[in-house]
Formats: sequence, C-alpha cells, structure tokens
Amino acid sequence: MTAALGSSDLIAGAKAAIQRRDGRAALALLDRIDPRTLTADTLLDRALALRLLGDMEAAIGALDGALVLEPLNFLALLSKGALLERLGRGKAAAAVYKNALALAPPADQLPPSLAAPLARAREAVGSHALALAAHLRAAIADLRDGFAAETLDRFDEGLEIYAGVKRPFVQEPLLLHYPRLPAIPFHDRALFPWLAELEAATEEIQEELNALRARRIEDFAPYIAFPPGVPVNQWQELNFSPRWSTFFLWRDGARQDGACALCPRTAALLDRLPLADQPDFAPTVVFSVLEARTRIPPHTGSSNTRLIVHLPLVLPGPARFRVGNVTRPWRMGEAWVFDDTIEHEAWNDADAPRSILILDVWNPFLSEAERALVSAMMTARKAFEIDI
Repeated sequence: MTAALGSSDLIAGAKAAIQRRDGRAALALLDRIDPRTLTADTLLDRALALRLLGDMEAAIGALDGALVLEPLNFLALLSKGALLERLGRGKAAAAVYKNALALAPPADQLPPSLAAPLARAREAVGSHALALAAHLRAAIADLRDGFAAETLDRFDEGLEIYAGVKRPFVQEPLLLHYPRLPAIPFHDRALFPWLAELEAATEEIQEELNALRARRIEDFAPYIAFPPGVPVNQWQELNFSPRWSTFFLWRDGARQDGACALCPRTAALLDRLPLADQPDFAPTVVFSVLEARTRIPPHTGSSNTRLIVHLPLVLPGPARFRVGNVTRPWRMGEAWVFDDTIEHEAWNDADAPRSILILDVWNPFLSEAERALVSAMMTARKAFEIDI
C-alpha cells in the first residue's frame, strides 16, 4: 500500500512539473517509479517530459512503450505522429496519424486542447495521400497512355482510393440488400435502350410539368415529411420544406390516376417504359423540384434491386449530382440511370428552381425469376409486419 501511495505521489509531482514545463524535474520523479508498475498514462507523462527536454527520439520510445501496453491509445498515437512530423519523418507520421484518426472520439467528446492537433493530423494524412496519388500517377503514366483509347475512369478512381485521397463507396440500402449485384454509381446506357425514347420526349414532358406548376402548384408537396418523434438526422433543414417538392405520378407501386390524367402524354410514355413492378414498393415516378441554391444532403435508397432514372426538365443554371465518388452535371436531353443505394447528393447552384423526372426501373442484373420472387418476398414481409 505504501509503495502504491508513493507511486501516486511521484506521478502527481511529475504532472505538476510538466505543467510548470520543468521536464527535468518531471523525469527525475518518473525515474523513481518501479518499472513493473508503469502504465500507459505514466509513459505518456514520460514522453511529455522528454519532449520538454528536446529528446524527441527518447519521447517516441516512451510512446512506443505506452502503445505496447495499450495499442489503441488515441493520445499516444496522436503524440507519436506529431513527434515523427517534427523529426521530418512525414510518411511515418502520416501512417501513425491515420491510425489515430480511426480512434478519434466524436467531435462533441473531444477535449478542446486536442482540436488543433487532430486537425493537423487530418491535414498531414490528406497531404500524404495527395503526394502518394501524384507519385502513383507519374509511375504508371507511360503505361496508362498506352491505353488512352479505353475508358479508365474506374481505374483513376481506384488509384485515388488506393492512395487514400477518396474513400470507397458501397451499397447501403435501407430495406433490402440483394446479394451479388454490382455497386455501380452510374450504369451503362447500353443496358437501357429505351432511354432514347424517354429523352426524345423531354419537351412534351416539360410542357406538362410547366402547366402543372402554373395551375396546380399546391399539389407539389415537400418530399421530406417526417412526423414528430421520428429522428430527422440529415433532413432537418428540408423536413416539411417546399425547397424540395414533388408531384407523384406513381407512388410505391400505385398509379396515381388523377395525377396521370393531368399529364396524359407523360403518363402514356410511362406506360410504355419497363418500370419496376413491385406491388406496394415500386415504381415511384415523380416530378422533383429543387429550389434555387438548395442542396439535398448525402443519403441512400431502399433497395439495390431497382435503379433510379433522372431526366432533366428545367435547368436554369448549374446543377450537380454525386453518386459515390462520381459527380456529374445535369444536361438537358440527357437521362442517366444510377444506383441510389450508393451514397448520393444533389445541388441546385442556380438562382431558380431545377426540375427533373424521377422513375424506378429494375436492376438489369436480376433475372425475371428473381424479379418475381423479390416482389413476392417483399410483399410477404409487409404482410408479416402489418401490426407493427
């Protein structure tokens, strides 16, 4: 008991000396502690004392001792990264900083004194990733140039993920994650030959949308409408907001006959398209209006068994859309098909509303049998949960 109490006094005295920035006194006290009783916290104090004395290598050694005892010690990793950086060992520092960042507490739990060191760690890791990406591009430049005729955007994204500049995005469906379907942000147009017919109808669909906006503006309702008591998360700003509004032509597999009667040419076109057919789930077809200078935050959709089609109808200025690591601008007359179970977000950077047509189609990598079985399975689950 006496020895333990003595150790406590020595540790307290060393901490007080460190507060006075007296590294020599702190180290003298820490040297008197039985090495068999050393803890990670005590070794962190020793590293601080050595750092005050300018002995960075010995300080790193003390931190390594702390990490032997506690390999996941966030503060030891953050401190070691800083010391390595001061010694000019930037690559080693970035590797240690990366591990520290993976263990960092949430921002609301981070002591204010660690905010600046953590920001520096992020900056160092980011700079290292950019330098590595530049090195990799230079190393394979001649080989890549030999394949210039091929589309290499997937490789370019892979290089940036490998270097750490970008993170990989995967499918994150909220409802059904069907196995073995590829996670492709924007799908190849060749899989959807009917896109040309949809694009050719842009003007007549646009005319019907404009008529609706002029005469039935009250029928455009906020797309995000979480009731009280439900966590809104990233949707706080848009919940019940007219800044993102929609007009449904189909909703969760049910044709909205009254709405379709107001847009007969659009409805007739939809009847000819191979929409996803999942009773109570799909298709959903909407006119989507995003007000000026409005952003739709990152989110994911419900199931990777179906994909989403966008057809731009009103583009008053720049508007962007990101799926995973791929960001594209909308262009009039050009539709695209994307996987909404991969994180995506949208921006209307213009000074007037942006409008598009959104519709659901089956994932082309599902067989006819799988489509029928998926629909039946999802209907069965809904029946099972009917009393929830």
